[in-house]
Amino acid sequence: MTDKHVQSEAAESNMEKDPSTWVTGDEAMTGAQKSYLATLSEEARQEFDETLTKAQASVRIEELQAMTGRGK
Repeated sequence: MTDKHVQSEAAESNMEKDPSTWVTGDEAMTGAQKSYLATLSEEARQEFDETLTKAQASVRIEELQAMTGRGK
């Protein structure tokens, strides 16, 4: 399969899962999440919570992306 083919079917797939259903969602956020979340928090002038889990960090990243105009 080509990347374009995979992308065209992405809307019908389970490539994006709800963070609340992640098996590892209760683990500490990853280093990449922490770094990006810190950047987004600074840009949005919001408090950065470094105690978030992977799932919570994912949700917070989406919220801050919306606030800053980043992301989708």
